[in-house]
Amino acid sequence: MSVHIILASGSSIRTQMLSQAAVPHAVQVARVDEEMITASLVAEGAPPRDIADALAEMKAAKVSEKNHGALVIGCDQVLEHRGTLLGKPQTPDHAIKQLKSLRGDRHTLLSAAVIYEAGKPLWRHVGVVRLRMRDASDAYITSYVQRNWESIQHAVGGYKLEEEGVRLFSRIEGDYFNVLGMPLLEILSYLTLRGDIDQ
Repeated sequence: MSVHIILASGSSIRTQMLSQAAVPHAVQVARVDEEMITASLVAEGAPPRDIADALAEMKAAKVSEKNHGALVIGCDQVLEHRGTLLGKPQTPDHAIKQLKSLRGDRHTLLSAAVIYEAGKPLWRHVGVVRLRMRDASDAYITSYVQRNWESIQHAVGGYKLEEEGVRLFSRIEGDYFNVLGMPLLEILSYLTLRGDIDQ
């Protein structure tokens, strides 16, 4: 490995993905006000893809400012449903409401990654996944949230597909890694082409 890699994210699943792919890296959480930035971009009429990209870039840029010798990966994910962005649920009741709004319908997850070096962007990608949620009962949705709240409160939309949340879905179109919040295959391809990980 010819370069030090930093993941500008506190997401345990993102660092787990890189670790399982044998990519040595450090983690530095970028302190950015995601809610304020998102609200501002929504007010300007920015499409969901651009919002995901902007959030990922701001995280990478923030960490890169203090780590010029490193390759910094910033990531973010947004969920779009019928023209509305859904975020991380604030309370169990909020999670139940979000899941009820999604059931029996299709929504889109956009997972963005931006790589910075020496304070400048080098590469970016936004992965898109379309998911259809089954028409789950009120009772199941409520019990699901109660059982899984500690985990799903950190996930956009209020579910985790890598856990029990997979039972909520009838169809998924797209790359599973993008569902988890990172376009891993594209990141690995870029790092390989650069020579940062073995060919």
